[in-house]
Parts: sequence; C-alpha cells; structure tokens
Amino acid sequence: MRIGNTHFRSIWLADDPGVVRVIDQRKLPFEFELMELTSLDDACYAISDMVVRGAPLIGVTAAYGLYLAALKSQAKNWCDELKAAADKLLATRPTAVNLKYALDLGLAELNCTGTREGMIDRLFHLAMALAEEEVKRCRMIGEHGVDLITECYEKKKAPVNILTHCNAGWLACVDYGTATAPIYKAHDEGIPVHVWVDETRPRNQGARLTAYELGEHGVAHTVIVDNAGGHLMQEGMVDMVIVGSDRTTRNGDVANKIGTYLKALAARDNNIPFYVALPTSTIDMNLSHGREIEIENRDAEEVSHMPGWDDEQMKSSRVRVLPSGSDIVNPGFDVTPSRLVTKLITEKGLCPATEEAIRELF
Repeated sequence: MRIGNTHFRSIWLADDPGVVRVIDQRKLPFEFELMELTSLDDACYAISDMVVRGAPLIGVTAAYGLYLAALKSQAKNWCDELKAAADKLLATRPTAVNLKYALDLGLAELNCTGTREGMIDRLFHLAMALAEEEVKRCRMIGEHGVDLITECYEKKKAPVNILTHCNAGWLACVDYGTATAPIYKAHDEGIPVHVWVDETRPRNQGARLTAYELGEHGVAHTVIVDNAGGHLMQEGMVDMVIVGSDRTTRNGDVANKIGTYLKALAARDNNIPFYVALPTSTIDMNLSHGREIEIENRDAEEVSHMPGWDDEQMKSSRVRVLPSGSDIVNPGFDVTPSRLVTKLITEKGLCPATEEAIRELF
C-alpha cells in the first residue's frame, strides 16, 4: 500500500540483515515513524506495546523475533535459548493465533544437532517466506471478497456502504489487509464504495489507523463512534459488515476486537450480511468453541487516558478522560458466535462458518 507516493509494507528487513523495520502504529496518523528491531527484546516490546498489531503482522514479527534471537545468540546452549525465546514471544499477546502459528513453524525448524549458523539461515528464510505468504493470502482474500461487493453494487446501482470495526487493513497484515482487501480491490476496479469506520475504543484503531490508510488510498470513508453502527443499519445506510479476526475456532466462532459481537447482533437484527475476512493461518483447529479462546485483558490506562494531537502545541498529547477513582476493566476482544457470521472470506474462497466447511478448507 502507499503512503504519499511511497509503497510501504508494515514490516520489512533493512539492508542490514540484523535490522527489521516496522511502522510505529502508536504514532499514526499524526506522526509517521519507523522503529528498528535488532533483538528478541525489541520484537517482544513491539508486539506487547502494540507498536505492531493485527494477527498476521504479529505472527510475522514473532518469526523475525525468533530469527533475531538466533542471530544475536552467543551461548553454547543456543538451542535451549531459542526455545526460551519462543516462550517469551508467545507470552506477549495471548489471543492472536498467528503468534503461535509462526512460532510453531520456527520451532519445527529447530535442529539442535546442527549448527547455529544453519539455524540462523533457516529462521531467516522462514520469516521472509511467512511475510510473503501472508501478503499472498491477503491479496487472495481481496480477490474472493470483491465479488460480494460487486454483486451488491450491481443490485443497487449505487455506492456500496460497508461498515468495518477496528483495523484489519494493510497496517495489521504486512500488505493489503483482510477486511480491507476486498474494499481496496473494489475501489481499484472502479466500483464505488464507502466505508463506515468505527472509532474502536479504547485505542481508536479504526479512527486512527483504518481512516488513515483508507484516506491514503483514496477510498471514501466516514468515521463514526462505536455505538452509531446499529442506528445506521436501522436507517438502511449499511449494505454489509466486513471485519477481521484474531482467532477463529474450527466451529466458526470468531474472536475479534472488543465490540465486534455487538455489530454482529445489530447486523443480524437488520438482515445485513456479516462477513469475517481472515487467512487460514488465523483459524485455530485445536479449539472447538469460542469459549476456549483466551481473552486478553489490557492495561486500564488505555481506557482512562486518550492520546491525540495537540493543535496548539503541535505535538502528541495524552489526557485523562475518566475520574481517577473509577475501576476499569479492559478486555481486548470478544467472541462472535458462528451463527451470526454470514460467511468467512479466506484466501481459499468463501466459506460458511461451520466446522464441516472449515475442515474442507484444510
């Protein structure tokens, strides 16, 4: 995707093979800054502090983190050190399944009887290949999902209004995005689309990130408060909902950013299709039901304080928005039951949110 006139991915290897560059998503849309990851600790920090976020990008960052751990290791017991590095990376964010997926791929390459140099080479190529695979998956999600938008446009002969929640765009997915991939594809093919962008409290990934990247690509969009979606649906102003997923179980239950479940309920009540766009790497075949998904509880300050841009001081600012004595709970995700999901949009095609159909994907 493009920022200004420059093509960017959300993560890439620098000319120095010991440096991985990422876009610091905490600073967007007010400041565009890159962060250099040069160690395991850097990768762990980037994931846990949400310098990078989004399930596919978290997985790729973890793969690079394991590579950096091997590259910087000087220990004789480097094999045990890499196993510990994988455990440390796995503990950074518990909900997104791509994290474990990437680390399992890395550990499968671990050969303790070989050389450290050989291990470095294998992990390097694994991280590079995983990034390319995620890009390809997202591109194919766009190829399959655009037909849904085209069909809607041909019926109504007017711009297609799509509501999305959080950021499931290229910033979260190396390139293209999941929920946004069909939108970008439709826009590029000349199909008029308009996106309702949920602000997505508490970190405002919709208002700050999705609106930013849609604007850079020239896609018509309007930011709305999280609680406006149901009203817009009642007024006939939403044609479909497309969201991403951080983990989907084999029966089709979907864990996504907190508030997704409420959008699914509103969509069902108003007979609006609710689509979930995701690569198959985000499907956890080891879990049979959404109740088994570990839901991450995040720092209370994400709710009590809000970052933004101070126009007078011309710098980023952070303000308290709640009384200091109030208790806060901050679950990062909720689970949408499969019965509320119209279809899954994967790189392998459209799929009903049922265990039988999901097993056929594999």
